Amino acid sequence: MSLARVHNFSISLDGFGTGEGQSHDAPFGHAGEGLHEWMFATGFWHKMIGRPGGTGGVDDAFARQFTPGIGAEIMGAGKFGPPGWHEDPEWKGWWGPNPPFHTPTFILTHHPRPSIEMEGGTTFHFLDASPAKALETAREAAGGQDVRIGGGPTLIRDFLAAGLIDHMHIVVVPTLLGRGVRLWDGLEGTEKDYEVEATSSPSGVTHVTFTRVGL
Repeated sequence: MSLARVHNFSISLDGFGTGEGQSHDAPFGHAGEGLHEWMFATGFWHKMIGRPGGTGGVDDAFARQFTPGIGAEIMGAGKFGPPGWHEDPEWKGWWGPNPPFHTPTFILTHHPRPSIEMEGGTTFHFLDASPAKALETAREAAGGQDVRIGGGPTLIRDFLAAGLIDHMHIVVVPTLLGRGVRLWDGLEGTEKDYEVEATSSPSGVTHVTFTRVGL
């Protein structure tokens, strides 16, 4: 059975995975891009966007685990676009003509639409389904490889609550957001099902990995 994995998902010290007030011009609401600056500095990210340079070290090593072995992704409607994107038939996500996923990518939404084939191997599919059913569909498309659970925080929380996450990489960023969408609400005791390891980085973030016990 392929695994369901979360990678490079950043949260604030107070547990928020995105800020309040998401819009077309503010994909992460009032949080801006502050939760992701650690990743934007890495060699992995620079290579992904076709720019030379970038840092190595702990952050880069963790960031690079984003891609290997992934055959499909599942993301929430709020990651694909701002509130109301389903009313715009031309909306194709935040990432331009060549999104960084390069696999079949399933968006969970109450407003399904026809699939959109993008450059680079990404095809967006739109599902109105439970986490379990969505994972079953994505695994079929992944061809034996793993499925990345891409976020946002509500989607990851729903998959955790359903017991469907096998491996999870959470990056704790030393900032306080105060408002937005929290990851951990309602998940008390979840850590008991996982082996948990924490690695500090000179950048100030802490990489926390959760691997299902017995995996």
